[in-house]
Amino acid sequence: MVQVNVKVEYLGKNYMTNVITDPQASDEEIMQLALEQVKKQWTE
Repeated sequence: MVQVNVKVEYLGKNYMTNVITDPQASDEEIMQLALEQVKKQWTE
């Protein structure tokens, strides 16, 4: 597993988040995980 720092835009604002993922994960998978984390954080 690797930790990747990702910058995500959500609701017109930029957020930095960390994603822990498999080293073979595609960029699209990493971006999707990051967006889900940010959405979850701001909807709870």
